Amino acid sequence: MTPFNEPGRVEPLWRRHPPEQVRLLNPAFLGTLLYCAAKGYEDESDGVGLPYALAFVVMPAVLQKATRESFPRAISTSLAAWLSVHPSALVGFPDRAKAIMPLVRQSIAVATSSGLISIAGHRLAPELNVRKLNRYASQSATPEVADCIKKAHFAGRWFAAAGDYTTVMALWGVRP
Repeated sequence: MTPFNEPGRVEPLWRRHPPEQVRLLNPAFLGTLLYCAAKGYEDESDGVGLPYALAFVVMPAVLQKATRESFPRAISTSLAAWLSVHPSALVGFPDRAKAIMPLVRQSIAVATSSGLISIAGHRLAPELNVRKLNRYASQSATPEVADCIKKAHFAGRWFAAAGDYTTVMALWGVRP
């Protein structure tokens, strides 16, 4: 019997999914992706952290394989132009974003308590040395995990280059 099967013990939300989803939806992994997105945003915006609300846009965009794989090669590609060429990325996006909200909240809590990110006002600021994460992604991670890490960083940079976070959210069909 596992601790999660004990009478009266509540199972975490992320553990209620099939095993393959658990690997990609556990709070530690999602927290790592949030760190990468925050780092990318900070890199592109001269030290400003990822707006808290964008954490709820980055995750469903990066975790959906078809969307992630269709991201452009450069952040100079306009987000609005890319979305007009890839309307499939918007299909069901608000529902996916809403469905993953509790998991994103858990991952923010895990990432802040473990020192990956900090919360400064309404922004998520990266705290970890990125070299350690890059070494993990290049040596230990599966190709899909490494791709998620790489694309989360890209999405952070891309969203920072796209303008105000409310504009980015509106383009994806969601609001703060």
